[in-house]
Amino acid sequence: MKNEILEIFDNTYPDRDYTIEIINPEFTSVCPKTGLPDFGTITIRYVPDKSCVELKSLKYYFLEYRNAGIFYENITNKILDDLVSVLQPRSLSVITEWKARGGITETVTVHYSV
Repeated sequence: MKNEILEIFDNTYPDRDYTIEIINPEFTSVCPKTGLPDFGTITIRYVPDKSCVELKSLKYYFLEYRNAGIFYENITNKILDDLVSVLQPRSLSVITEWKARGGITETVTVHYSV
């Protein structure tokens, strides 16, 4: 979960507000209590300022979580913190939706704005 993996590129339209939505429907991590795998969908929505995230680097960033024992809430907030520190966007939201375990699902949403 190193944000150094994340690469950015210049936003060609920095004077225009537009939204980028990125969805990863195959996110995996590990429950820190049970060691069992967790499966979820990560949705990122952001309005870029001067830069955008490069998708291949984001994919490799997500793979860093595959064997990490981390709670849903912490994953969601860590992704937000890492993306905000690298991108410095106008606004950014991270929504994590987790598959059922024991009949319970969970969705965690966090927002950032300037």
